[in-house]
Amino acid sequence: MKVNNTQISVSKTAQDAEELFRGGFFCSEAVLSSIRTNFDIDIPEDVIAMASGFPVGIGRSKCLCGAVSGGVMSLGLVLGRTKQNDPKVEGTLTASKELHDWFKKNNGKNALCCRILTREFDMGQGEHKEQCIRFTGMVAGKVAEILIRELGLTNTDEADTEEAS
Repeated sequence: MKVNNTQISVSKTAQDAEELFRGGFFCSEAVLSSIRTNFDIDIPEDVIAMASGFPVGIGRSKCLCGAVSGGVMSLGLVLGRTKQNDPKVEGTLTASKELHDWFKKNNGKNALCCRILTREFDMGQGEHKEQCIRFTGMVAGKVAEILIRELGLTNTDEADTEEAS
């Protein structure tokens, strides 16, 4: 998939995903939409609909966190293969495992299961929604970091930090 933007702000990508969630998208849709927009990926907006079945742990089953599902879809969109036996699938699998392991370690609950991540909250309300918005931003930011690294792009957040020092 062609990425048209070579200079990406990880923090803006994360913030955009959070705002998309607040504005009415669910986690998986917000992650995919933010990655599509910030990386200026040459695909129709309709691809976001592909993520609509993944929120609340895949169709409200409360299994795998929807933000992580959206992140894996985003990685596959950019790094994945379209032809059988294309070995670049290995890089996609590695990046997806990296996201999985990173999220589990960094979400404060050592889990990827939506049921576990949200068990102390009323579904869709107050603290639950705020946690999911935060997780959505975390995942979008990590996906952006992985894609920047894998594609050899510039993280403008790092460039700004280097210029300030």
